Amino acid sequence: MAEIRFYHLTERPLEAVLPVMLERSLARGWRAVVRGTDPARLEALSHALWTWRDESFLAHGTPADGAAQRQPIWLCCERGNPNRANALFLIDGAEADAGELGAMELSAILFDGLDAAALERARAQWRMVCDAGLKAVYWAQDQRGAWVRRHESG
Repeated sequence: MAEIRFYHLTERPLEAVLPVMLERSLARGWRAVVRGTDPARLEALSHALWTWRDESFLAHGTPADGAAQRQPIWLCCERGNPNRANALFLIDGAEADAGELGAMELSAILFDGLDAAALERARAQWRMVCDAGLKAVYWAQDQRGAWVRRHESG
């Protein structure tokens, strides 16, 4: 059964945590889709993924690059799974329906815990996931930025 993870960002920003999550996904042999809502933000994330470590980068592509099927990580604003991903990362209020979330081996919803609108969207997504009978797990950052499992549905 798919697990839908909710990541409540309060101590470390998306740009610091997303590359680590993507790297772990690739280490599992998975492909990933990162879905956002702002093309400019995704372009900035694309640049960050190419330069996120001095000794390495995370290979990825965007619609501007094309050839989604060849990309281990695909950054986009559109729905779909053009690179046959196993993991879906929703950022900046991007959405997916329960069927799409449940079809992935892992779906992660990352949201800014300091933004009231983002919190409200995450709560609505949690209810949708639970109403669909999917397993939801809530992760929060402690004061050091480490992830702590706080709650699980069902």
